Parts: sequence; structure tokens; C-alpha cells
Amino acid sequence: MRAFVLTRYGGSDVAELRDVPVPRPGPGEVQIDVKAAGLNPVDFKTRDGKLRLINRYALPIVFGCELSGVVASVGEGVTRFGLGDEVFARVAKDRLGAFAETACVQEDLVAKKPASLDFAHAAAVPLAALTALQALRDELAVQRGMRVFIPGGAGGVGTFAIQIAKHFGATVATTASSRGRTLVERLGADVVVDYTTHDFAKELRDYDGAFDLVGGDTLTSAFSVVRRGGKVVSIAGVPEPTTATKDLHRGAGLAILFWFASAGLRFRAWRSGVGYRYMFMHPSGKDLDALASLVDAKTLEVVVDQVFPFAEIADAFAYLEKGRAKGKVVVTMD
Repeated sequence: MRAFVLTRYGGSDVAELRDVPVPRPGPGEVQIDVKAAGLNPVDFKTRDGKLRLINRYALPIVFGCELSGVVASVGEGVTRFGLGDEVFARVAKDRLGAFAETACVQEDLVAKKPASLDFAHAAAVPLAALTALQALRDELAVQRGMRVFIPGGAGGVGTFAIQIAKHFGATVATTASSRGRTLVERLGADVVVDYTTHDFAKELRDYDGAFDLVGGDTLTSAFSVVRRGGKVVSIAGVPEPTTATKDLHRGAGLAILFWFASAGLRFRAWRSGVGYRYMFMHPSGKDLDALASLVDAKTLEVVVDQVFPFAEIADAFAYLEKGRAKGKVVVTMD
């Protein structure tokens, strides 16, 4: 089968399309004929070697994090899926494998594809939507009446985060360029600050929480937007000790390293009277079932910026890395 293989860590030339053996499902696994796969910033960060401290893969490896497709066979003990089921999944972080014509995924990470979506749109859901759901529901505990700031709302995670926060009953502020304003307003954003002409830190105050998707100065400025006692959750800042223990299930060594790395950022948050949390999402078929229900109920719109054929996946990555995509970038295997 054809697969996009990471051969070594480095730039855009270290991954290539090549023929590899078809994987066979082990106990508790589902073999999926992949129809589409989503691209994410974590993919090129993995390729660049920026995540080697967290996941050090034995190379070469088929990489890619999320997919949609059709069940081709199942391993021993699988009970929730059968041949021909249309499914989607965020694959296991320690195995990857989504950028291929066939992938094997643990049963508990797989869910039935939303019936209302084609495969390309379904492949755009898992990683970004799971990230948004777990940050807003589990970390910020968003509920009706809260005010939430989500900078970078026109990106892949942001488009889901705005809608999920609105579903939970929150008032949502975001940042976007003039090009992205129409999109985020359509998705439900109540307040939109044009980051190219305005400083959101001068316009927003006393929000209950923030979900940072940008990092850098945007993250540190978000501390002043959130009320004292509130919380800022980021997926673009610096990992802190809880990241090591709760998200990565690692020991004291990594927690101490993250403690030192995040010390300055945590001090700035403390000085502003807010909590700071860096979060890694976790794959979950159960959460994907919940998201599929929201999609089929028309509560959650899936925004896809561009779809590339699998043969042009290198071009898809080049486009994604420009950082201008509104919504997700996807490749299809047809």
C-alpha cells in the first residue's frame, strides 16, 4: 500500500510517499481502508523533531493523526464494529499511521462517522474537535453564562472551539483578520477583534476563561483579559508540570523539566491572578461519538479549507505551514 513515511527528523524533504506492507489488525484493533486523513500542525512539529522529548518514534514510521474510512476487518475481541462500517478516529499517539491507504486502530479510539458528512469532512474532525471539547469541557468547565476568549478562532481548532463553547451556553470573543471575520461570526462568535488593527488586550476584560490557540504574545496578553481566579488553557504555549503527569502519564523527571521551562509563564499568570494550563488532548472514541451527534444535529459545522489528493500531500503540508488556512486541510485517498 501507499503511505506517507517519516524517514528522519528535519524539514519538508524528510517524509515521502512509498510502498509499505499492509498492517494487519491485532486483538482489539480495527483495520480501516482509509478514505481521507486530516493534516495538523502537530504533524509538521513531529516531522521537525520538536516533539521528540514527548514521543521518540522508531523511524521510519507512517505518520498522521486522524482519518476516516471503512472497516475492512477486525481483530480478535472487537465487538463494536463490523465490515463495511464507516468510521473516523484519532489514532494512538505512540503509533500514528493515518497517512496511508490502510490503518489499524484500537477499537476504543474509533467511532461511527457522522452520517451527514462525507469522508473528507469526517477526517477533519477528530484531533481538532477533541482538543476543543476536552479543553472547554474538562479544563475550563464552560457552562451557560460564562464568557470565554478564544484567540485564533478561524483555524482548525478554533472553528470547533467557538461552536462548542456556544453549545455550552457561553458568550465567545475571538480574534480574526478581516478575511476570517465572516467565518467566525457565522460560527457564533459574539465579539470579534481584528488582530491586524486592534489590540484585544485593550478591548476585552473580565472573561471567565481563555482557550489559547496562538501562543507567544497572544498567550501572555490573554492573562490580562481573564478575571482574577479565572483560567487560561493553551495548546500553543509551554508545557507545565500537569502536562507531564495528567496528559502524558510521565514521571517526576519530565514534570520537573516542564516546571523550569514554564516558570516564567506561570509567574506572569500568577501575577495576573489566573491559572495556567498547557493541555495535550487524548484520543477517545467515546468523545468522538458525542461530537458525531453534534455534527448530525447540525450543532457543529465542519470547516474544511482545502482538500488535496493523497499524491499531493507534500503540497498540502506546504499550504498548511503557511498558517493561513481557515478550517482544516485534508487529503483524500481516491
